[in-house]
Parts: sequence; structure tokens; C-alpha cells
Amino acid sequence: SASNNCPSACHRFGCNAEQNTGPYRPDATAATGPPAVFSPRLLMSPDGYLLAFILFFIAGVTDYFDGYLARKYNAVSQLGEILDPIADKILILFVLFGLAINLSSYLIGFIGAIIITREIWVGALRDLNARNGKSDATKVTFLAKIKTSVQLLTLSIYLFGLAINNMLIIIIADILLFISLFITLYTGFIYTLNTFKKNEESQ
Repeated sequence: SASNNCPSACHRFGCNAEQNTGPYRPDATAATGPPAVFSPRLLMSPDGYLLAFILFFIAGVTDYFDGYLARKYNAVSQLGEILDPIADKILILFVLFGLAINLSSYLIGFIGAIIITREIWVGALRDLNARNGKSDATKVTFLAKIKTSVQLLTLSIYLFGLAINNMLIIIIADILLFISLFITLYTGFIYTLNTFKKNEESQ
């Protein structure tokens, strides 16, 4: 039966043991442990998780060095300050929903929906503050940058765990996902407080 062939923790990811199409396909490696990280077999995996991990890792690293070099050489522009966080959000949300759909995970989908709701709300606050000349109320904070870093790390761990078929790493990613959700909601709350305080002061 499917319950005998598929690891129990795999069921919440929509594993299909009979068709062997899920991320935790039962095969010869099940008895010998996960395959090597840099195995050529992984590069040819139909799931494509290793390729997704590599591309996501490259995107994260280039995003970091883009900001670092811009600050180091004083090449920061107003357009860059606007587009950089938008690019981060697009990357994070697309990967979150891609994982939710591919793994049939209501948890990832629900948290992704909360995160995108927060981003829309903060975007509305920024627009309001810009119209009122109070953009400082929603200026990107250090904690908000930490939030983005934790989200990128969480998704990297998800993709890495799926690439090597390791449930322990997936569980660690689940924990980090809740941490990133908490930081995301907290920074949104701070932005909201700052916005209403600024508006009260101006009245």
C-alpha cells in the first residue's frame, strides 16, 4: 500500500508512492540513504530541485553583492532602492507558491498568502506616506533586511533538502519558515505604528 512504501512525513507533501512522482520517490537509494549532494544523478532528476536550488542560491548571492557594492562605491540610486526590495519580494513569493503547489503543502501556501498580504499592506502604507511627505515612517529598517535574509535562507534550505531528499532538513526549513513569518508580521506592525504616529503628529 502507499502508506507502506512512502515515508509517513512525506504525506503532507503530497507524495504518491504508486506513481513515484512525489519529491520523496521510493527507489534504490532509500535503503542506502540520500544520494551525494553533487551526484550527476541529481542533475538529471526530473524534479529539478537541485537546479532550482543552484539558481536560487545564485540569485541570493548576486542580490547581496549588488547591495554591498552599491553601498561601498556610493552607487546607490533612488530607483535602485525602490526596485531592489520589489525584486526580492517577487523572487521569494514565486518560490513560496511554487513549493506550495509542487509539494501540495497547505502550510507553505497559507504562510505565503500571509506574507504577500503583509507586503501589499506595507506597500499601501509607503504610498500613503509618500503622498503625505512622511516616507521616513516606512523606510526600510535593519530588521526588515534581516527578514528578507531569513526568508531567502529558509527557501534555500527547502530546496536543498528536497534536492538531497532529506526530511530532517525540510523540518528545519519549516521551523525557519515560522520564524520568518513572525519577523515579517512584526516589521509590518512596526511600519503601521510608525505611519499612524506620524499622521497623528502632523494633525
